[in-house]
Amino acid sequence: MPDQETPQSELDRLRVEIQRLRDENQQVGSAWQRTLLARHEQRPYSLDYIERLFKNFSEIHGDRRFSDDPAIVAGMADYHGHKVMVIGQQKGRDLKQRQYRNFGCAQPEGYRKALRAMRLAEKFRRPILTLVDTPGAYPSIGAEERGQAEAIAYNLREMAKLTVPVVVTVIGEGGSGGALGIAVGNHVLMLENAIYSVISPEGCSAILWKDQEHVEAMANALRITARDLLGLGVIDEIVDEPPGGAHLNHDGAAQLLDASLEPALERLISMSGEELREARYQKFRRMGAVESLQS
Repeated sequence: MPDQETPQSELDRLRVEIQRLRDENQQVGSAWQRTLLARHEQRPYSLDYIERLFKNFSEIHGDRRFSDDPAIVAGMADYHGHKVMVIGQQKGRDLKQRQYRNFGCAQPEGYRKALRAMRLAEKFRRPILTLVDTPGAYPSIGAEERGQAEAIAYNLREMAKLTVPVVVTVIGEGGSGGALGIAVGNHVLMLENAIYSVISPEGCSAILWKDQEHVEAMANALRITARDLLGLGVIDEIVDEPPGGAHLNHDGAAQLLDASLEPALERLISMSGEELREARYQKFRRMGAVESLQS
């Protein structure tokens, strides 16, 4: 009669099998698969991280020129003993929230609200922490009439001149200029299943092929994953996600982000305003640099 497995050996076998399945699930293959994870409807959004990482968050509303844009949230908060300004792009969980948040696509007043918050932070010498998660800036006629391109470009210039620490985290989708409008920072973090690109794979496929049949190839060609961008010097650090992805464990994702965000902030706080500005300038000047090799 064959030996029967003891209850303990069966538990050990199941634990090994569970870990194997988790490891397989963690090994996301293509850039397109990561794109789908970055857009997962259960992925933690900016307000989810704010709730878990920051205390006494007091939201700021309005750009003092036109209106308030709910696609961008901003406010003062406490973070590990520091007074900080938090700015994030916010999507919605259900249809009503998505319509209210405009699917995370900010309009000009959203970027102007963000800049207003940044200037307040600079006035009171508070570090700025931004959370990037948007398909892109809202491309409506109204947004263009109110100066969408100008608002983003103005933010890029003004963020480059800030004299307080700026730490950027790409938590989901980092889409084109819509992401860059709050992403000029001294240190750029990126979650491992997030994406960051000048254009979406669908948009690139539509332009080059006039169809949506080449999105996977375009995702690979665009080099949009965290590992690609770390190699190119566009980001500074990759933040691990819980097994299977951040959408499966919001608390775990926040803890992993916290473990990278706090040290990054601590390293910058000791720098002077001029040092921060110069370091930020040099960081972005180095992006896209090439070397000419003589044969």
